Amino acid sequence: MAAAAALVQEKFKDPLVTADGKSRASISLKSLDTLWINTGTLCNLTCRNCYIESSPKNDKLVYITAEDVAAYLDEIQDNNLGTEEIGFTGGEPFMNPYFPAMLDDALARGFKVTILTNAMKPMLKNAGVLEEIGSSYGGQLTLRVSLDHYTKEGHEAERGERSWDPALSGLSWLSERNFKIHVAGRTFIDEDETTARGGYAALFARLNLSIDTQNPSELVLFPEMDATLDVPEITTECWGILDVNPDAVMCSTSRMIVKHKGASTPTVIACTLLPYDEQFEMGQTLMDSAKDVSLNHPHCARFCVLGGAACS
Repeated sequence: MAAAAALVQEKFKDPLVTADGKSRASISLKSLDTLWINTGTLCNLTCRNCYIESSPKNDKLVYITAEDVAAYLDEIQDNNLGTEEIGFTGGEPFMNPYFPAMLDDALARGFKVTILTNAMKPMLKNAGVLEEIGSSYGGQLTLRVSLDHYTKEGHEAERGERSWDPALSGLSWLSERNFKIHVAGRTFIDEDETTARGGYAALFARLNLSIDTQNPSELVLFPEMDATLDVPEITTECWGILDVNPDAVMCSTSRMIVKHKGASTPTVIACTLLPYDEQFEMGQTLMDSAKDVSLNHPHCARFCVLGGAACS
């Protein structure tokens, strides 16, 4: 198989115009359906292709506090923004010592909550708290567990040795306690989606997990992301050419809160995939963030438009 071409350096330089002089596509915020909270980039794993570079040492995004999060939940309610879902991502959310308090706060206010987790030791260290929350708010809570492939070899190629068995144990623990579970995997170049979904179905059957692998919300398969590889830029003409509705792109209905190391306050960013790119910073409040987002990054094209992926 031929190696993928490197990204043409002239691309993704101008937020308004593509390298060939065409109008770059942008996305308007239609409604703030989902607010993502990045709990911090520290993680118990160092994955090979982590888009956010999470690791046991990366604290570029520091632990956000329950007070920080409460201010944004207040803003949602004070301004009647209509947000239905709060998503928690990292890093590994269960490593943040403030996470149980912010999780309880979001659920107590009536939001649906999704937690992105690897379901390993940090989660199980919070088993007692999680069981209490599940018994009180089980219908509002979904845990999306990262399982990069349906084989040990494929999963550990991404997440490292000795990551497979703990992940399966965490999945089983959640299932035995009747938590609502979704799984996030990856699509690989040498494997089609039908094969991947069939492989996960066989695995889940063996584990007695009630996850519908044909439902793209219950088994989310994300395309690989490498910002150094070439990808077409998205112009305003692409919506018609590709038959893609811009309202389906995730920055039309979501924002993410991050707290940069050294910052006194959190920042609202356009996208869960681009926490370090200043051009996607939208201000300090949700009201400030109701701006158009220029699709001026390879991830915008590869993941969101051409890959058809979304985090919720």
